[in-house]
Amino acid sequence: MNVIVIEDVLLKIMTQQQIIDKTVEFVKNTLKNAEGGHDWFHIERVWKNAKLIAQNEKCDRVIVELGALLHDIADSKFHDGDETVGPKVAREFLESLEVPEDVILHIENIIKYISYKGGHQSKNFTSIELDVVQDADRLDAIGAIGIARTFNYGGFKNRAIYNPEIAPDLNMTKEQYKKSTAPTINHFYEKLLLLKDLMNTETGKKIAQQRHYFMQDFLDQFYAEWNGEK
Repeated sequence: MNVIVIEDVLLKIMTQQQIIDKTVEFVKNTLKNAEGGHDWFHIERVWKNAKLIAQNEKCDRVIVELGALLHDIADSKFHDGDETVGPKVAREFLESLEVPEDVILHIENIIKYISYKGGHQSKNFTSIELDVVQDADRLDAIGAIGIARTFNYGGFKNRAIYNPEIAPDLNMTKEQYKKSTAPTINHFYEKLLLLKDLMNTETGKKIAQQRHYFMQDFLDQFYAEWNGEK
């Protein structure tokens, strides 16, 4: 179904803005007690990033916005690794709004395939809308916000900040990545510094480059302070 047809169908049910507004309300309420790096404000930033990227892409804006808003509605890392919870919660919500089945399926696939998961996940579904939302989510994982979120989550999991005796592991399987308890600094090498080269869109690549440099500067300063050089 093309963009125009999808939008026509949705307008028969309720306006696009009503759908977005109800989704915002649902996400805010669902994530009101979420961990700081995966709360409503994370969703809002990804939503903003997605709308920015979508301006330069031929994509369905309704699906992009819904995908961005619902992409972390039930992150598997907070549900014992169960990756079926997020798509299920999103489906039940969208069905309650009588959103067309093909739109719901598209949102489910965005949620299923958006995550990094150690970089070893096969991509069995592709769409420009997934590319846009994935870039938007990855942008929130790097730069100043990414650094803040990384240490926030490390503290949440009671992980060490840094241990020179524990080297980053760049060859982890998906399951090893999910279960890793390595120091927070290792996460920069196991994920954050790799994201620049995994961006899908030109807008995403451009923004990621600047944020990547910021992280490199941060790490240089971190090691200098750790070693008593500054």
